[in-house]
Amino acid sequence: MLTEQAALDVHYMARALELARKGLYSTHPNPRVGCVIVREGRIVGEGWHARAGEPHAEVHALRQAGELARGATAYVTLEPCSHQGRTPPCADALIEAGLTRVVAAMQDPNPEVSGRGLLRLMNAGIGVQCGVLESEARALNKGFLKRMETGLPYVRVKMAMSLDGRTAMASGESQWITGPEARSAVQRLRAQSSVVLSGADTVLADKARLTVRPDELGLDAELTALAAARAPLRVLIDGRLRGRS
Repeated sequence: MLTEQAALDVHYMARALELARKGLYSTHPNPRVGCVIVREGRIVGEGWHARAGEPHAEVHALRQAGELARGATAYVTLEPCSHQGRTPPCADALIEAGLTRVVAAMQDPNPEVSGRGLLRLMNAGIGVQCGVLESEARALNKGFLKRMETGLPYVRVKMAMSLDGRTAMASGESQWITGPEARSAVQRLRAQSSVVLSGADTVLADKARLTVRPDELGLDAELTALAAARAPLRVLIDGRLRGRS
């Protein structure tokens, strides 16, 4: 049975994960991260990372919290960064804001962080806990984690076929064999990806554009705009170099 504090930690981390999901289509190559700042049982700041090069989730939450961040607890879906990249270290921002406790869903596998952010917080006298809703946090960043932990890409294979195992009519004529819901799901997966890769025969036969179609995403206006703003690279595999135009 969870203690009262453990139950609260799960509650607020769940909200941080909900915020992190807003970056599902836009943070590449960065991970999706959400942050919630709580003081005396009340949320005083929230934030999520939208795009690489822009402020991280912790910074957005700290700006919203202002002076109320002092003495508060931050719930972050990924260990706060400790290195200077395109933005300053979030661990330093949390220390300077005067937080007394930081709860992270998981350690950042990025070799430039990898526990250093949590250690920096502890050395500053901040209470640190890691591992709250870790499996949910890992599920949110499968591509980032695969790349950081193995050096390999996370690959999805999309294939549509009829109940009898066919992908087209015997004549070769192409027909829709997926419904609107399936096509919408494919568009959302495509919008989350870095690269869309296909063979030349498929592209030439179907006149496939391999683009993200905003009207088929089935998302709200904010997420649709974010998804449409970052198109995945389109890669064509063909030993005869067809379709170059």
